[in-house]
Amino acid sequence: MLAILATSLILLTATAKFARAESKKTPALSRVELKQASERLVEMGYGKGATALIAFQKFEGRRATGRLNREEFEAIMGASAPQARDAGYKHVEVDLDRQVLLLTDNDGVVTRVLPVSTGSNRNYKEKSMSGLAYTPRGRFRVYAKIAGWRRSPLGLLYYPNYFSDGLAIHGNPSVPNSPQSHGCIRIPMSAAIDIARQTPVGTIILIYDSKSFVSAKSWAETDRQ
Repeated sequence: MLAILATSLILLTATAKFARAESKKTPALSRVELKQASERLVEMGYGKGATALIAFQKFEGRRATGRLNREEFEAIMGASAPQARDAGYKHVEVDLDRQVLLLTDNDGVVTRVLPVSTGSNRNYKEKSMSGLAYTPRGRFRVYAKIAGWRRSPLGLLYYPNYFSDGLAIHGNPSVPNSPQSHGCIRIPMSAAIDIARQTPVGTIILIYDSKSFVSAKSWAETDRQ
């Protein structure tokens, strides 16, 4: 009898644990919710697909997984659209801490947010070249552009937009979630052509981190004169 009671208690305990585990499971997102999340990401300027979700996660300081679950869905639906640090004129911003690029319209309103990978801040020695993989902070302008592929000493660049001593914003098949480039600003291949079209020579680029920010409003005012 004692053995039967013990067995029953074990079964009841196991059943209770299973029931609690089942109750804690997060329900899967419905098709309607998936559509809502996608539409909200587009509204906020992140675009579509996994790249959009990664950009959102990076901007919001979340873990960049590219996976949409209920927790991410709720974060998306409760988020506000990104705002540029400098408002009032068309420009590009690169936030090194968040590892994102923001493109604005003529009023300084953010229209596109992309995940990027910038300089790793490590010394490198590759292909007979060596140096520090560093992305400079400050204010710059696009001074040259190339349509299509360009072979550089350290690799291929897709639709590069040059802003400082051979460094460029360019498409790359590999855009890690952390800084891994030689100093250039890598963006997803899917966005490279569109960004190139929207950043003609002369476009202002602001690159900053939590310790450095320089406004270019004075440049923009001069451009208007």
